[in-house]
Amino acid sequence: MRIRKKKWAAPELAKCPFYVNKADLYKGKWKTLFKNEQPVYLEIGCGKGGFAGAMAEKHPDINFIAVDIKEDMLGVARRNIVNIFGDKPVENLLLVLKNCEGISDVFSIDDNIQRMYINFCNPWPRGKHKKRRLTYPRKLNMYRDFLPDNAEIRFKTDDDLLFEESIEYFKECGFEISKLTYDLHNSNIDGGPVTEHEKMFSEEGIKIKYLTAIKRGNI
Repeated sequence: MRIRKKKWAAPELAKCPFYVNKADLYKGKWKTLFKNEQPVYLEIGCGKGGFAGAMAEKHPDINFIAVDIKEDMLGVARRNIVNIFGDKPVENLLLVLKNCEGISDVFSIDDNIQRMYINFCNPWPRGKHKKRRLTYPRKLNMYRDFLPDNAEIRFKTDDDLLFEESIEYFKECGFEISKLTYDLHNSNIDGGPVTEHEKMFSEEGIKIKYLTAIKRGNI
């Protein structure tokens, strides 16, 4: 997602108590930032933060980490999350600045991340660009390195080709697909809060694709 430069983003994030810009320092230590033993869920490519904010506000018994590559985007996310929480302090959500290419430098098996969310990532349809996908096998294997057995990845997209090819990526990388639908909004699957992109695509008549993939043992 492209976003214009926000001059206010960096100063606001610098003062934000739930923002982390040196994520590599906390590999294996994320629970120390939450200071509790609640389960940890991770969203990569969190964009404007609506999904992570809504989930964290609804589930105070879960700790959420929302990662994005763009500081300006995280500035917008911070404002959205503050609006979602209203007068309540944001204590179970961290915004993290990091390129997913270096995700292995940020998380380890010791962080015990039980669930990941990938929502409406860039489909990168051209062949030479597909390796940039957040569901590409190289990335899935990176996630496997820090996800415990039986952790799950929940994936939503509007893009037919990305979804079809991602199904094969997950299988190739030792994930078991436990839930799958080509029309989320006409299924009995709970896909979580409706994201900005999800609403836009649905209003255009595009069906939302969804799957849950569970990490199984060694491959």
